[in-house]
Amino acid sequence: MQCIAFATADNYHLATLGHDLVSNGFYEITDLPRDAANVLVVGTEMSLKPDDHGIIFFFREGSVVFWNVPDKTMKLAMRILERHEIQPYEIALVHWENEEINYKMAEGNSKLLNGNIILNCDLEPEQAILEKFAFSNALSLSVKLAIWEVAVDNFVESIQSIPEMLKSGQKLKLSRADVMQKIGELFALRHRINLSSDLLMTPDFYWDRENLEHLYDKTYQFLSLNRRVKVINEKLQHCTELTDLMRNHLSEKHSLRLEWMIVILITIEVMFELARVLF
Repeated sequence: MQCIAFATADNYHLATLGHDLVSNGFYEITDLPRDAANVLVVGTEMSLKPDDHGIIFFFREGSVVFWNVPDKTMKLAMRILERHEIQPYEIALVHWENEEINYKMAEGNSKLLNGNIILNCDLEPEQAILEKFAFSNALSLSVKLAIWEVAVDNFVESIQSIPEMLKSGQKLKLSRADVMQKIGELFALRHRINLSSDLLMTPDFYWDRENLEHLYDKTYQFLSLNRRVKVINEKLQHCTELTDLMRNHLSEKHSLRLEWMIVILITIEVMFELARVLF
């Protein structure tokens, strides 16, 4: 069976999304604990394979994970989702930066083995939902990080000509407003990755749920999230150094211009004083 994750927007309106999905034939699953407030879980009568129910996890932070859902039902859910997205991403990017992983039901404890999810077939429905939630949580972070990786690469590309311009002594063609805009973009990316996401620490939800934390951590490690976060932060650090250099360069130019204006004004004042004395 197939589990597939997409990041489609910065955030979702979960309350209105839930009503819209229910009115279109889906049903809401409310068995999750209260501290899992950042997710909407819905089920569908349509399943890709008869071995398991079709379930969808919508995370408030803008990602969605489908478990054993047919393509037709998945497309319907994605069309409904479009009406409840905040700052949606490009459709091509959404489908390119997805995560797909196979899973099956078997006896024994649930685990991640050789890149495949194995779910305990003897679990109660409520516990099965929680274990799928743990796997989905890590997958949702991976697809969000993939979108941010593309954003960082685009930012790097937008400023890659500046070091060569500085090296060759060419005049920077960026205004102070342009530089401040670049700095704003950079800090917005750093904020999303390091402060407003759960990429740097395990969510509080797992602190007293060791079994679920184990599943989450194993999936987190399998998706190389630690290494990817480290690489993206190194890129952001280099970009920060370059934008600081640009800002300092423009500040020096501005200071030099002010100094020349002061020199010119003093020169004019001296000339007027000389003219008054001589004539």
